[in-house]
Amino acid sequence: MKVDVHEEGSYIRDAIFAASDGLVTTFAVVAGAYGASLPPSVVIIMGFANLFADGFSMSSGTYLGVKSEIDYEKSEGKKYLKDGSAIKQGIITFFAFVGAGFLPITPYVFDFPNKFIFSLMIVFVSMFLVGTVRAKFTKKGYLESGFETLFIGGFAAVVAFGIGFLIERFVIQ
Repeated sequence: MKVDVHEEGSYIRDAIFAASDGLVTTFAVVAGAYGASLPPSVVIIMGFANLFADGFSMSSGTYLGVKSEIDYEKSEGKKYLKDGSAIKQGIITFFAFVGAGFLPITPYVFDFPNKFIFSLMIVFVSMFLVGTVRAKFTKKGYLESGFETLFIGGFAAVVAFGIGFLIERFVIQ
């Protein structure tokens, strides 16, 4: 069975988007907790809650979005995507999100020393790698795509850390 280019591109889009989002949102939990000086046990609990709640939310959103696209194409007399692709894309989204999203909490789960620093390094390397994978499919430069993805994810991490830091210092007293 041959997968058409549009459908294949959708799978790549979903995998890259979900992996990137899994890294960023889970690390946001880690960075926010670290900025607020919360204990590692909170990072583990909130990290896993984020992994599965956001992973399911994203995969169900992907499924509903693709299903809507398929239904729209059918109503217009077009057929670009196959009916089964909505389920496949939802599954791809879930596993890409959870797989990549687990990486930032790995140092906490396995009790590494300097947990936050290890998490930060894992996320930065992983974001860069997600960007280079993206470059492979988009025919863009590996360094450009890697640093673009790293910069965007890194900015989100700085925001999460800053919010945790500010709330712990100025709101919760």
